[in-house]
Amino acid sequence: MDYYEKRNQQTTLKIRKLLTELPDFLRELFLGISNTTSPLTRLNYAYDLRVFFDYLSQYELHKPINEITIDDLQYITATQIEYFLDYLNLYEFNGKTYKNDERGKSRKLSCVKTMFKYFYNKERITQNVAAKVSMPKLHEKPILRLENDEVNGVFDLVNEGCVTVKNNENETFTLSKQQEIFREITKIRDFAILTLFLGTGIRISELVGLDINDINLNNNSFTVTRKGGAKVILYFPNEVAVALDDYLTLRKNDNAADVRENALFLSIQHKRISVRAVENLVNKYCRIVSPLKKITPHKLRSTFGTNLYRATKDIYIVAEVLGHKDINTTKKHYAATSEDLRKQAAEMIKIKENE
Repeated sequence: MDYYEKRNQQTTLKIRKLLTELPDFLRELFLGISNTTSPLTRLNYAYDLRVFFDYLSQYELHKPINEITIDDLQYITATQIEYFLDYLNLYEFNGKTYKNDERGKSRKLSCVKTMFKYFYNKERITQNVAAKVSMPKLHEKPILRLENDEVNGVFDLVNEGCVTVKNNENETFTLSKQQEIFREITKIRDFAILTLFLGTGIRISELVGLDINDINLNNNSFTVTRKGGAKVILYFPNEVAVALDDYLTLRKNDNAADVRENALFLSIQHKRISVRAVENLVNKYCRIVSPLKKITPHKLRSTFGTNLYRATKDIYIVAEVLGHKDINTTKKHYAATSEDLRKQAAEMIKIKENE
């Protein structure tokens, strides 16, 4: 069983458990959308609908969640859904306090709209009141990415355990003693992971899911499983090939490694590395080099996308490599191109002519 098949099975079991905590009629919804959505999408739907029906249970219908019926949806108004959006600003669930920004609200409202639309189209309810509720206005976030000197600093930190950050004092930063112990053990693996992110722009889920036989160093290519399960062959530059070759050589000579483990990147416990572990290693190095930016694996993907666009000036090439279905999604990565233009404009202006 490969990584993605195992993940989908685990996700499906989580969905089934969540459905036992939700109104019984929602099983029909999840069956109806099963052929057009991924298990991860449906799991997020289940989490969001759990919040929605918990709100209805407490504040609108005043009955336990498992007693809510589809007929109750008939009496839900658009105003009540708007009250739900306001509730999302600050609410408690299972003893914890949560806050939702505009994107969190938008995602949950989109899920509620999907539910109402589905049951309306199936003629289980007579009106789709959710369609009357406007989506929250989303403000564009600044696109964070690493600049070239920051990328060099990250690699210096991985290889040497210290880095000189260019600031007013050109300070030198080092890892903690504990971090340094782990760096010595994992530096070749970490270097390969960071190089792969910055050299190909793959998603963290794609990186974690890579197996050894997905890599072909003969022609600098590898097979990734995209969202939805489609397999695509991508290519990487020689810098990535060298880093991967070094890591694979180290791994081959690791007597403690389980030869049955087909995953490309392994944890210290010699199991497939987890998403959380990759997030932690990216944060460990990047927060020292760039403390004012919250750099995540997705920001490394944005760094690659920006560099590729600057090199090619072709947004469609970038969309193809990143695996974006919508070109508008790709464009969001390149606010920096506007920044480049603003810098160029500033350099063109001369306040005082040379005498």
